[in-house]
Amino acid sequence: MRKKGNKARRAIGCILSVLLVIGLLCVGLVFGLNAYIKGSTAANILTPEDAKTLKDIDCILVLGCKVGSDGTPSHMLEDRLRRGVALYDAGAAPKLLMSGDHGQTDYNEVAAMKQFAIYEGISGKDVFMDHAGFSTYESIFRAKEIFEADRIIIVTQQYHLYRALYIARRMGIEAYGVASDYRTYVGQVSRDIREVLARVKDFGTSVFKPDPAYLGETIPISGDGDLTNDELSVFVYPHNE
Repeated sequence: MRKKGNKARRAIGCILSVLLVIGLLCVGLVFGLNAYIKGSTAANILTPEDAKTLKDIDCILVLGCKVGSDGTPSHMLEDRLRRGVALYDAGAAPKLLMSGDHGQTDYNEVAAMKQFAIYEGISGKDVFMDHAGFSTYESIFRAKEIFEADRIIIVTQQYHLYRALYIARRMGIEAYGVASDYRTYVGQVSRDIREVLARVKDFGTSVFKPDPAYLGETIPISGDGDLTNDELSVFVYPHNE
């Protein structure tokens, strides 16, 4: 009986050792990919001053974020929009591409984003809306395939830029990033942790390149942004326009 007990304990010990090794390998893989994605894209994160010296940029891609029930941008989205508008005003690119979630009739990130730009005095013709930018990957995929953008500046918070730039590179887009961290955001530690896992996920997504939820006909970014308006997107223009 004692010999059988010893064998059982040794078997359990071997199983636990194997599981520990597998766990350590998985942790190492996660942090290794995270470091690779950050390290390989860091050089493409520019200051606003450097970004406005770039030539032949097709558009500034502003990635969406939460809006309130009344359409008010969250602090993170407001800061992305402020940075995007500032880059446009500085001549960094001739068009803005607002990409976010408009998957429901009563939730519309992109209309709020375009309205912000219009209130800042930008013509609606220069502001495109991507209504199906449901994820970072989908926003960048559609920027290339639907809006035919090949050279872009991506605007979002810095922690998010590494992944966005990596996806863009894998999609064959020449992309540069400008961070929009005007303030400290509540809950950033948890976002940083989730982002590590998101980078690993999109490392795989960028290998297989699945189609996004929606594609559709091309709308060249060189054209008229008002073509992306829909019947639910009604904009208020400043009185002086």
